[in-house]
Amino acid sequence: MAIEIDMDECMGCEACVETCPDVFKMNDDGDKAIVLDENSTAECVQEAIDQCPAEAIVK
Repeated sequence: MAIEIDMDECMGCEACVETCPDVFKMNDDGDKAIVLDENSTAECVQEAIDQCPAEAIVK
């Protein structure tokens, strides 16, 4: 299943980027996270999901 970020929920805290930089990065405006690899199987993805305060990452 693909990794997605609910842009309406994302608050741009960068927790996912800090936790899993190979999968997430901030958009060009720097206010929302985006997914670099929606099919990643990296172990850090679940940690990023668990740490997201907005619960904006879905898999």
